[in-house]
Amino acid sequence: MASNEALIIAKYKDGQKEESRATSSRSGAFEFHYTKKHLEEYVTPDTRILEVGCGTGYYGMHYAPLCREYVGIDIVPAHIDRFRAKIEESGRLNVSCRVGDATNLADIPDGAFDVVLCLGPCYHLPPAEREVVIRECYRVCRAGGIVAVAYINKIGLVAGACVFDDWRHIYPSEAGNRAALVECTDDLHPGVFFFTTPEEMNALTASIGLKKEKNLGTDFLILAKVADTIEDERFHLLLPVYDQLTSHESCTGASNHALYVGRKPQ
Repeated sequence: MASNEALIIAKYKDGQKEESRATSSRSGAFEFHYTKKHLEEYVTPDTRILEVGCGTGYYGMHYAPLCREYVGIDIVPAHIDRFRAKIEESGRLNVSCRVGDATNLADIPDGAFDVVLCLGPCYHLPPAEREVVIRECYRVCRAGGIVAVAYINKIGLVAGACVFDDWRHIYPSEAGNRAALVECTDDLHPGVFFFTTPEEMNALTASIGLKKEKNLGTDFLILAKVADTIEDERFHLLLPVYDQLTSHESCTGASNHALYVGRKPQ
């Protein structure tokens, strides 16, 4: 079980924080948009998808019309309550969700899913538990299938915080540098958020057996304030910049959130 389960549940409480994450700002929408873009080639009408850390069903309701079956698991009961309400309202029969822990998928058989999404747990787990989760995702993925893991990149986060208008009077700081760069956790929410790097993610997934397809950024804190404050008539000019940043692995180290996509060998 996740060692910080109580902290995670307390952080997300009634689920509203997760529910509004993609819609509260322009910058908040980038992660979701580019995650879907990075994954679109892997989902077909025959695909069976498992998402561990499914939140309130943002991705689940997006993929439901596009896949054969979607199953969501999340550690926060309020997230599952909100997701179930969406499923009931939609009337879709190929979507289900339940409360569960990404570190223990023992009730799921080996190779049961074509695509396994881990789009939240690695934000919240220390390295040893992160490895457990990815190994479980690998186990329940079929041979030749896809495992996608989202993570927070510590270097892009700290660099972004230093230039973000709302935070640059705080960062860089000794406490922030020590927490993020050395301890790989959040100085304001220690034990709730954990960080890594693209290189560490590449090495860990390779040691488990995945073959990398891509490892790309999904949002960039260095441009968050620009995205949120730029005039409406100029916002479209920022999108080609974002398209480039999220298309090249040379830029991934500057990202805030990033997505690793790997294939399980046949």
